[in-house]
Amino acid sequence: MSIDLGVITPAFLDLTFVGLEALPGQGEERYAGDLLRTPGGGAITAVAAARLGLDTALVAPLGTDLAGDLVKRQLEDEGVTVGEFRCERTPQTVVMPVGGDRAMVTIDPGVRARSADIAALSPKAVAGGVEQLPLIPEGTRAYITCGDDDARAVSGRLPRLSSVRALFLSGKDALALTATATVEDAARRLAEAAGTVMLTLDAPDVLAFVEGRPFELQDLDYGPVVDPTGDRDLLCAAFAWAELRGSGVEDAVRWAQLYCRLAMRVPTATGGAATLEQLLEAGDELGLTRPAGLRV
Repeated sequence: MSIDLGVITPAFLDLTFVGLEALPGQGEERYAGDLLRTPGGGAITAVAAARLGLDTALVAPLGTDLAGDLVKRQLEDEGVTVGEFRCERTPQTVVMPVGGDRAMVTIDPGVRARSADIAALSPKAVAGGVEQLPLIPEGTRAYITCGDDDARAVSGRLPRLSSVRALFLSGKDALALTATATVEDAARRLAEAAGTVMLTLDAPDVLAFVEGRPFELQDLDYGPVVDPTGDRDLLCAAFAWAELRGSGVEDAVRWAQLYCRLAMRVPTATGGAATLEQLLEAGDELGLTRPAGLRV
């Protein structure tokens, strides 16, 4: 079996409050308009990649609980292959988007993908977290995200990133990884190690470095940010899609920025993850160059 993209980033069930009036303080009660249950974490990358036409598998284990069954069913409905390895409990995150940002609370039992499960799929590329780099087979394209937990785990100890095609993380996490004074300094240091880096700043802003140098991105005006959840997972999926379909790195950065920005207009990352047709239509309006190997 050979696939385009294997996702080993831990997958979650996201519980997202929609229309939350404000974050509650201690002893306060606040109201929201709805509560949505959607795939989170690595499952966002898997859903997005599948909607863009990549043959995608989630290798990260889901639990055998109700949360895992829900995420598994939604992924399979999107055409994502879900690995057979299951654990007892599925990681879950409560997401509270307010004012263009969000707060989150996570429960994570800590069970991770296994190297043998990845190798069995013979993926052209793997999307994973910083601490999962050793699991990625040599010679396989590695697209790496970094979350708060990864940044805390390796704070000040920059991992070896020479095998990474692109790195996606927040400005805060970049500071934690590099122990530098400014986001720009952190981005430069990471770009020296990984080549291509995309940092999420205050939504919807993104800072990009390509082959060690700053890369200017367009200002994309798509209205207010409703929910920036999954921004790094979406950047990762779209960048991987563009490169695997033949784009050069600069065009891949542009497509990734656009894909992530489009998703922020509605609640939840998978709710906003565009289909291939939607992304291409938006890209054509901006004059982006379609991937050379794309067949539609």
